[in-house]
Amino acid sequence: MPFFNSHPRLARQTSSQNPAHAARRPLPRGSKSGSVFLAILFTLSLLSGGATWAICNAAEKSPAQPPLEKIALTQAKLLDVRTGTVTSNAVVVVQSGRILSIGAGPPLPADARVIDLSGLTLLPGLVDCHAHILGNPRDQSPTAALRMSSPMAALWGVRNLQILMDHGFTSLRDAGEADAAYGQLALRDAIAQRLIRGPRIFSAGGFVSVTGGHGDNDPLAPDQALPRGPNIANTVDQVNDVVRRDLKYGADWIKLMATGGVMDPHSSYDRQELSEDQMARAVELAHRAGKRVMAHAEGTEGIKAAVRAGVDSIEHGTMLDEEGASLMEQRGTWLVPTLYTFQHGVEQGTSLGADEIMAAKGKAILAAQQPAFDRALRHHLKIAYGVDDEPDVESKEFAALVRAGLTPLAAIQAATLNGAALLGATNDIGAIEVGKFADIIAVDGDPLTNIGVMEKVAFVMKGGEVIKQPQR
Repeated sequence: MPFFNSHPRLARQTSSQNPAHAARRPLPRGSKSGSVFLAILFTLSLLSGGATWAICNAAEKSPAQPPLEKIALTQAKLLDVRTGTVTSNAVVVVQSGRILSIGAGPPLPADARVIDLSGLTLLPGLVDCHAHILGNPRDQSPTAALRMSSPMAALWGVRNLQILMDHGFTSLRDAGEADAAYGQLALRDAIAQRLIRGPRIFSAGGFVSVTGGHGDNDPLAPDQALPRGPNIANTVDQVNDVVRRDLKYGADWIKLMATGGVMDPHSSYDRQELSEDQMARAVELAHRAGKRVMAHAEGTEGIKAAVRAGVDSIEHGTMLDEEGASLMEQRGTWLVPTLYTFQHGVEQGTSLGADEIMAAKGKAILAAQQPAFDRALRHHLKIAYGVDDEPDVESKEFAALVRAGLTPLAAIQAATLNGAALLGATNDIGAIEVGKFADIIAVDGDPLTNIGVMEKVAFVMKGGEVIKQPQR
């Protein structure tokens, strides 16, 4: 249904512009000429109502269908991400955006366009479960978001999405943005309508935070302070308002700031911020609406409070202790560890504008990362791939996960099967299987013996559309 007809206030306005409706309304008090008034109103209704019809009609006719062309991908090796088995000389046929058949060798469909991927290894399109797509990712200053308009942040988002696609990431979860206008949701919808190219997006809204917490986007002095942001909730009742605002405007996920963080100058990453009751209320509201909840949680107590509150995933989990790991195991809570971004942050220091306080926090917390991840592995936690960094380093998390203890296959599963499961999209993405979306990439080499080849994506297809071709 077009937006103008689905929005109650605008629907009333559109209805009132219909001459038939106008004719039934009483004339304005004191009118000397009903016929003149109706003539004027009729003319205005044609102008404004006609424009509304044109806009609605254009929206209904926007290009929303996947390409219908039949394509056969040939001569490649095919990695089954469920088992780790590799099929040589694979043939994958796609049509109408989905995988039609999977086989080995000739004969090829006579009516298919053939793409020769000799020497490459096919994998499912990748899933990043912790991305931030808006704005300039290389501006890490505390005031970055205050110096960029929502439209410009969205334009940066278009640029960032193209880079993510180039790295083979055909689906992602946006882990929340500081944009009160929800530019990430506009980009998600524009991609779904095929107005622009980009990964399919599952998105959080804003950051549900407390005053002075990680997610309070006001770094200014007290006599220069900004009005309280629409994402700030200092009580359980205020959580109702913030979460319902995100849900109203179309968020797929609710993002909670359970603890402080590194990338701000005023919070402490080891301190719990939102109370357990606040987080439980957010979970109640989101789950009732059929949505899921993710929690930024670095400090130990905040992690455990978020898990007890019922969140679906813990982001970072950098100081996870034994009790917290056991809780997550019992409750089936996902972990998105984002290992590389902390390592990369220490390398960058203050070079991209980060405050010295932020850089110091990054160094201090890094010491806790590996012990926490070891606990996650011992407790067999469900792990999904997430980067939380600039898109140019999107593929670096694979090697970080392997260095930390995952096998190459498990690291790939984190960005395919596991990512799809966390997003509730296993019917459509996460594996190269008949009936699923034709989200397929090819890398130059064998990722099971050298995880570094995941940084050498040579071919990208999303929904049957070729995004990137090998350079021969």
